[in-house]
Amino acid sequence: MTTSCFDREDETFIVLVNHEGQYSIWPHWKKVPGGWTAVTDEKGIQIKGDKKTVLEYVEKTWTDMRPLSLRKWMDEQAAKAADASAVVTQ
Repeated sequence: MTTSCFDREDETFIVLVNHEGQYSIWPHWKKVPGGWTAVTDEKGIQIKGDKKTVLEYVEKTWTDMRPLSLRKWMDEQAAKAADASAVVTQ
């Protein structure tokens, strides 16, 4: 029985992010799938390491699991509610 590259603790992974601000890890040697971008640091170097290291990075960075489109929609709804409340209290 073979082990998936995703299950290997000794594999080197990179961190990916998509247009919705969702994160994933990916084996460094595999082509980055469409819709995803490799995450880089401030020097433009890919975030890369063993599974534990990249998962720790994702855990620290991805603190809001809601997709970006949902966060924007919720912010818009909150702004509309605040505007409506301001009109009522005037």
